[in-house]
Amino acid sequence: MFKRILILAPHTDDAELGCGGSMARFHEEGCELHVAAFSTAQGSLPEGAPPTTLRDEFLSSMRALGLPDERVHVYDWPVRKLNFHRQDVLEELVALRRSIEPDAVFLPSGNDLHQDHQVLFAEGTRAFKDMTIWGYELPWNHITFSAQAFVELEPRHLDTKIEILRHYQSQIELGRPYFDRSFVESLARVRGLQVKGTLAEAFEVVRIKI
Repeated sequence: MFKRILILAPHTDDAELGCGGSMARFHEEGCELHVAAFSTAQGSLPEGAPPTTLRDEFLSSMRALGLPDERVHVYDWPVRKLNFHRQDVLEELVALRRSIEPDAVFLPSGNDLHQDHQVLFAEGTRAFKDMTIWGYELPWNHITFSAQAFVELEPRHLDTKIEILRHYQSQIELGRPYFDRSFVESLARVRGLQVKGTLAEAFEVVRIKI
């Protein structure tokens, strides 16, 4: 359906958590994926962990998915403080638009309450306002989520999502419940059931251009 997708992640694990199964399917189908993470979230690391831990885990995850390094972009703006760097973030988004020329952009849902996610939604929508934009789901950050699009997944796509999430050992060590296989699988089954399928990921459609 899409030929070239840019996925915007406020932090280094958000893309995999929000749409890792869809990324696996799109990559398998030959779509050119690009992923940009805007914070390596050093403030969310276990005590004593090297400051590059989440950057390294993100790069490892993307390589496991099969993305070449030149399609992976990672920045070091401080976690929970993207609002202090809005203009810089916007300028980087415009630069990514020019260099990648995506036909679809995936970013956090507009109903996501995390402050960094709100900034990336607002600036991402601003930078790509004339393009197809889908918002991915991170349920622990939502009070409400309205889904208009669903990507059906095969079990292998969900297995890939779980496998690339395993590269975030720092977050698993902290006991983040959304890295647990049972949670990932349960959400995919709920979303699949909503479209009379087996497994799926759900998205908020911000804009669609065909």
